[in-house]
Amino acid sequence: MGAVLALLVAPLAGGAVLALVGHRRYGPEVNAAFSAVTFCAAALLVERVIEEGSISVLEEQFFVDSLNVFLVALTAFVSMTTSLFSRPYMRIERSHGRVSDAGMRLYHAMYQLFCFTMLLVLTTNNLGVMWVAMEAATLTTVLLVALYRTHAALEAAWKYFILCGVGIAQALFGTILVYFAAERILGSGMTALLWTHLDSVKAGLEPTVMSIAFVFLLVGYGTKVGLVPLHNWLPDAHAEGPTPISAVLSGLLLNVALYALIRFKVITDGALERPFAAALLTGFGLASVVVAAFFLSRQRDIKRMFAYSSIEHMGLITFAFGMGGPVASFAGLLHMTVHSLTKSAIFFTVGHATQKSGTQLMEGIRGLVRVSPALGWGMMLGAVAILGLPPFGVFASEFLILTTAIAQQPWAAPILLVSLGVSFAAIFGRVQAMVFGETSGSPTPSRLPQRPALTTVFAHLALVLLLGLYIPPYLVDWYRRAAQLIG
Repeated sequence: MGAVLALLVAPLAGGAVLALVGHRRYGPEVNAAFSAVTFCAAALLVERVIEEGSISVLEEQFFVDSLNVFLVALTAFVSMTTSLFSRPYMRIERSHGRVSDAGMRLYHAMYQLFCFTMLLVLTTNNLGVMWVAMEAATLTTVLLVALYRTHAALEAAWKYFILCGVGIAQALFGTILVYFAAERILGSGMTALLWTHLDSVKAGLEPTVMSIAFVFLLVGYGTKVGLVPLHNWLPDAHAEGPTPISAVLSGLLLNVALYALIRFKVITDGALERPFAAALLTGFGLASVVVAAFFLSRQRDIKRMFAYSSIEHMGLITFAFGMGGPVASFAGLLHMTVHSLTKSAIFFTVGHATQKSGTQLMEGIRGLVRVSPALGWGMMLGAVAILGLPPFGVFASEFLILTTAIAQQPWAAPILLVSLGVSFAAIFGRVQAMVFGETSGSPTPSRLPQRPALTTVFAHLALVLLLGLYIPPYLVDWYRRAAQLIG
C-alpha cells in the first residue's frame, strides 16, 4: 500500500504546495522535485509488481498489474522530464509577459493535479472512481489550455470543456449500464464496480446491456483519446495551450483514456463471446489514421500539425488493440511507449523553436539548425523517429502492426500504408524546411533569456532508439504479460 499511497500523495501534495509558492523564483524547481518524487514512487511500485505480481490494496479499491504499472511508469517518467523542460520554458514565457504571477501558480498547481488525476485513473480498481478521475483530468487541463487568456486560448479551452464534458457524460452512462449488468451477479454496492470482480464474472454479464454500454463508453472515452470523429477539440487545445501541456496531453492523457477503453473492452468481449468491442476499436482506429493523415497536409501551425499526428498514432494504437492477439497487443503497448517518448520530445523542440521565432506558423520558422544546432537536430531526429524510419522504435511497433494487419485484416493493410505515406510526405517536407530552410524573409530569431532544456529531448530520443535496436528481455516479458491481460 505504501508505494501506491506515495504515488498518489506526492502530486496531490505538490499541487497544494505550488498553489502557494508556484510563482516564486524557485517554483519551477519545486514542481520538478515533486515530479521526481512521484517517479521514484512509481519505480518502487514497478519493483513490487515485478516481485509479487498483481497487487490489490485498500479493500481492493486500488489494483495494479502488468498492464497499468507499465503505464504508471511511463506517465511518471514523462511527467518528470516535462517538468524539467518547463523550467526554462515557463520562465521565458513569464519574461515575455505571457504569464503573470497568478498564472505561474495556476500552471504549477494544475500540472501536479493533472499528474495526480492520470495516476488515479491508472491505479484505481473502481470504474466509478476512474470516471471521476478522468473528469477531474479534463477540468485541470481546461484551466491549463486557457492559461494565456487570449481569445483563441479561451475559445480552445471552452471547446475542449464542452466536447470532452459531453463525451465524459456518455462514459458515465456507459459505466452505469455496466453496473446494471453486474448488479444481478455481484449484488448492489461497490463490488459491482470493481474491475477485478467484473473480469471474474464477465462471461455471465448480460450481452445486450454490455454491448450498449461499450458504445457509450467508446464515445465517452474515445473523445478523450481523440478518435475520429470525436477529435475536434484536440488540435485547438494543443495549439493554444503552453507547450509542456501539449507534450503531456499528447504523450500521456491520450494513453490514459485509451487504457480505460481497454479495460472495458476486456469485459465486453468476455460477456459477448464475440469481438464486438474489438471490431469497433478496429474501425474507429483505422478511420482516425486515415482522416488525420490527410488533414496533416493542410496545417500551417506547427503545434496543430503534430496534434493531428497524435490523432493518427492513437488511431494506429487503437487499431492494434482492436485486432487483438499477442503480437498486435504487444505492438500496441510498444507503440504507446515510443509515441509518448517521441511526441513529447518533439513538442519540447517545438516549444523553444516557437519562442525563438516568435511564431507558431511554419513558414515563419526557418534555419533552426543554423540558429541552434541542438534544437534543429532535435526536431529533425524527432520527426524522423515519429515517421517510423529505422532504427527508431516507432519503426518496430509500426512494422509489427502492419504485418499483423496483413495476416488478420488484409483489407486494411493498403489503407494503413497509404495513410502513413501521406503523413510522411506532409511532416517530413515541413520539418525539413524549418530545420534546413533559408531564413531570408523570416523574422530574425531572438536570443532566449533562459538556456533551453534540450537534454530531455535527446534523452527521450535515445530511449526510442534503444527500443528500436534492442528491447531488454524483462521489458519484453512485461509487454507480453500485459498483452495477455488485454486478450
